[in-house]
Amino acid sequence: MNRKLLHTPEGVRDIYNSECEKKLALQEILHNKFKLYGFKDIQTPTFEYFDIFSREIGTISSKELYKFFDREGNTLALRPDFTPSIARCVAKYYMQEDMPLRLCYEGNAFINSSEYQGKLKESTQMGAELIGDDTVDADAEMITLVIQALLKSGLTKFQVEIGQIDFFKGILEEAGIDEEIEVELRELISIKNYFGVEELVSNLSVKEELKEVFLKLPQMFGSIEILEEAKALTDNLCAVQAIERLERLYEVLKIYELEQYISFDLGMLSKYKYYTGIIFKAYTFGTGEAIVNGGRYNNLLGWFGKEAPAIGFVIIVDALMSALMRQNISIAYNNNHTMILYKSEQQKRAIELAIYLRNKNKNVELVSMPSDKTLKDCVEYGKRNQNSVILFLDKDDEIIQIDIETGDSRKILRTDLQG
Repeated sequence: MNRKLLHTPEGVRDIYNSECEKKLALQEILHNKFKLYGFKDIQTPTFEYFDIFSREIGTISSKELYKFFDREGNTLALRPDFTPSIARCVAKYYMQEDMPLRLCYEGNAFINSSEYQGKLKESTQMGAELIGDDTVDADAEMITLVIQALLKSGLTKFQVEIGQIDFFKGILEEAGIDEEIEVELRELISIKNYFGVEELVSNLSVKEELKEVFLKLPQMFGSIEILEEAKALTDNLCAVQAIERLERLYEVLKIYELEQYISFDLGMLSKYKYYTGIIFKAYTFGTGEAIVNGGRYNNLLGWFGKEAPAIGFVIIVDALMSALMRQNISIAYNNNHTMILYKSEQQKRAIELAIYLRNKNKNVELVSMPSDKTLKDCVEYGKRNQNSVILFLDKDDEIIQIDIETGDSRKILRTDLQG
């Protein structure tokens, strides 16, 4: 056999044993929090028509998609992002709905990028979308849900940084900058490259006050006071209204008593072009990337024929798992697995006992003791197999209970197993 086949391609990995158990437990924790806020589940296909994720829609570039063809010759793509798929579904199944929709999802997304060296190209994502509500209250509810979900996962030290795409767009439109320069400027501001921004704007034929705003954007992050500074920089209507919306949002978040988790970053500019208003990311230590991405996308559903505002977010479960592990925050999961170990002559008793315990909602696996293995061998196997208890059926009149962790053993009766 080619031993190379035992390895996974770059950017994907296997998850097994306790890590897999913890990841599933974490996903259940997050999902339960979504349900508490009234979000209903939706599932979309792992791959869609390529055009769902096209440049016009505003998702990632074509070269970062995993693309392939079906037998009819249609170009398909593995989803890099759930939001366009959700928008398509809402336009198809909820075209006539004119009241808010709350939808949540979980699944894997795929990004084929050389920039992701050392990072996963397949990631598990969980998110929520609030469709049909353009209010500041909706913005606040989604950010509140992000914070509450992260707190429920076990995190205590994190920040949700909030930006406003319309502030940048307002200044950009006033400056009359072409698309090619915009792309470069957006990238430089996003990575906080002040000197790169300075070099670029110095050669632009725009007003000096607009150049000043572009130069300040990479440094415009911090607490609520940064919004006052931003308002003083411009009288552009779109930009001023963007800041005023952030101020109203902050007031609502204060009602939720969550302002300690909030900061602002007016230089935050997402690579996803479908965002139209507030955008936000959540960061914590122990991981070099955002664990949550989100924002408002009021025009995206229009591409699919339904005019409706929307806001959503995605939690990158793998990044959150990594942060929890590096911060030594435990994830509670059910590791109470019982092994019924029996010799061949005890087969009937073992099966009856397994049925009895499973009817009591106990996790049980049946293992026939190999003739060439000792009880000690089986206890070591139980450790490797993540069992917590072994019930050893050796003789007709007794059951030996062995605690895997301590190695302690005692004889018990069947009635001792009830409860």
